[in-house]
Amino acid sequence: MGRRTPDVGALVAGARDGDPRCVARLISLVEQESPALREVAAALAPHTGRAQVLGITGPPGVGKSTTTTALVRGLRERDLRVGVLAVDPSSPFSGGALLGDRVRMGDHADDPGVFIRSMASRGHLGGLSWATPQALRVLDGAGCDVVVVETVGVGQSELEVASLADTTLVLVAPGMGDGVQAAKAGILEVADVFVVNKADREGADRTARELRSMLTMVPPSDWRPPVVRTVASEGRGMDDVLARVGEHRAWLTSSGEGDRRRRVRAAREIEAIAVGELRRRMGDVGGAGAVDALAERVVAGECDPYAAADELVGRL
Repeated sequence: MGRRTPDVGALVAGARDGDPRCVARLISLVEQESPALREVAAALAPHTGRAQVLGITGPPGVGKSTTTTALVRGLRERDLRVGVLAVDPSSPFSGGALLGDRVRMGDHADDPGVFIRSMASRGHLGGLSWATPQALRVLDGAGCDVVVVETVGVGQSELEVASLADTTLVLVAPGMGDGVQAAKAGILEVADVFVVNKADREGADRTARELRSMLTMVPPSDWRPPVVRTVASEGRGMDDVLARVGEHRAWLTSSGEGDRRRRVRAAREIEAIAVGELRRRMGDVGGAGAVDALAERVVAGECDPYAAADELVGRL
């Protein structure tokens, strides 16, 4: 027996009313690449574009999960509805996938103003699941004021969150060589706010100084990323982080940078969907055998790769 066709209208209405089961079902449709996904996107479109998206990234062990927990607490104290997407590098919905251990989110587990979802990256480079942009759109359309996206880590291939978020928080910690790693990974260019977490440890002052020094090497901009010190496990410094996030949001609005970032985000989303559709159509036209046959001709010197690609595209 085939799967029952989802009632998209009812699911979207339920999500808008705050029903977590409807939100979860919509995100599941995204992850499953459901045929109903186009209908879901169309139904959500009039309700999107309102949520503030906060990206959190940083090396393993820096305290991303604890910081996310503390941020959610601060946002809820401001009576904001919050969505959390935590990308797990392994299993899709394991108990330990979100924030290291769900016990850390015990304060929010029964809060109707917080929706929490862990997603599997499934090998996708960039630190995010391929479905994250669409899942974010679901939470936005469901009425979340803020959506926090926590990535699996940071590095050369894990900076994708910066293209997805309105404000990107990059976490570092003393004693982890983060200053050097920041320069290597290029996160100086993508961070909107630097957070020196575990600031009660020795070396916190030095880490903050190194970051401020390296920021002087970045091309000048109207926004210079502040460096904030926190002890997220105790909630210390989180008010300062939220204040800086608020300042950055105001700058995004006044400078027009916020609109520019959202246009770029939408363009990339459109491109990704279009490329996926083209791949599907190529499979429909000739299946994997068509590409294999063209590859044999290229190897045999009968045609070049560009001519082979043109032939494949021409079949569409």
